[in-house]
Amino acid sequence: MTPVELSRTVLSAVRRAVEAGELVVAVPERVVVGEPGAGGCGDFATNVALRLARPAGLPPLKVAEVLRAYLLECPGIRDVVVTGPGFLNISLAREADPAVALVREIRERGSAYGHSDLLAGQVVVLRVPYEVRAEVVADAVVRIVASQGGRAEVEHGEPVNLRPVPAPEDPAPLGADAAQWALLHPAPHDRPRITADHLAQRESNPLFRVRYAHARVRSVVRNAGRLGFAAEPGPIDTHVDIRESGAVGVPGAGSVGVHGSEAVVDSDGGSGALGVHGSVAGQDRDRDRESEPLSLREPGPVEVCESSPVEAPAPTQLHEPAPAQPHNALPTPLAPLVQATPSASPPTPLTPLLTALSAHPRILAAAARHRAPDRLARHLVTLADAVLPFLYTVLPCGEEKPSAAHRARLALAEAAGTVLAGGLSLLGIDAPEHL
Repeated sequence: MTPVELSRTVLSAVRRAVEAGELVVAVPERVVVGEPGAGGCGDFATNVALRLARPAGLPPLKVAEVLRAYLLECPGIRDVVVTGPGFLNISLAREADPAVALVREIRERGSAYGHSDLLAGQVVVLRVPYEVRAEVVADAVVRIVASQGGRAEVEHGEPVNLRPVPAPEDPAPLGADAAQWALLHPAPHDRPRITADHLAQRESNPLFRVRYAHARVRSVVRNAGRLGFAAEPGPIDTHVDIRESGAVGVPGAGSVGVHGSEAVVDSDGGSGALGVHGSVAGQDRDRDRESEPLSLREPGPVEVCESSPVEAPAPTQLHEPAPAQPHNALPTPLAPLVQATPSASPPTPLTPLLTALSAHPRILAAAARHRAPDRLARHLVTLADAVLPFLYTVLPCGEEKPSAAHRARLALAEAAGTVLAGGLSLLGIDAPEHL
């Protein structure tokens, strides 16, 4: 059962409770499920009981107990626990592993994952001014609406119903992909930046992070083939420890690095990770605290360090630190900062990655309804930031042999790459095999 399917299951429980007369309330259009918060338990949690309490005229705990009884009757749900003021914490049956079901669905649907018939039979008329950004946004909306079963037609005339803030200058010098991103990524009411920052191969550039994540996934898949194993969906631990999976800087870890245009299996950790929880730019910059996640430092706002890495204490140092690089050098874009020590890398949860993948259909539907390709662009950045740290856990470490766990992780990584490629395609941007 995927999170999307679980959301539908909870919505069905609400509908059955209303039909039985136990709740007198309008059935909501959708129900959001997510990771349990503090004090929660199980695989997923939802606040639907809190949302329905006031219109139903009942205490939230009473609404939660009513819905709990209906949820326990649903196949694939092992237990439901009510916590706090009325949160429903749902535990899935063992055979209903959400990661396995999600990966299988993405593999079956391919780039069509997230497509639906939400707008089937509808014709969306887009009236835009003669302006480059409006034309590019309308072109992306046509593709996104088509992904939801609808049809969009672009016209020029009054009254205009799609008028994003115009670009301050011609984006053509940036090239096709960077120009598309520069015009689509900002919200319609924000003025786009037409600068060379969109061409920079560094973590401060969202377009680079998204395309780099896809290229890294494809590289991992190629290297897995060289090691003799392929992707196969299977159970994946909720938390994967980078230290046990050959993370940054561990000799023999088999991480994937970039050499020229081709990615190869390295023994020194390859190219660096983007951090542990999504965007690195927001992480703590204090690299002297061993309890903090690995981060990257650079001159300027993002702080990517291009000086000598921090040396680990002698008893635990794993290999010689890399030589310093001048600021005007051309290093691989995301170089590792520190040697991996037993206390340097905390466990990397899979929840952000699974959440981003499962949210893709909802984001795509919202982008179609609101004629907002910027929602899809920002979602791809979230997905890229979630998958990059996970890629260091996919390939075997040192003398380790490929196992079912590696095949399952490879399948999850491959699914993320499929979603990234599909999303970029809808935005009219190329998803590179090599970067």
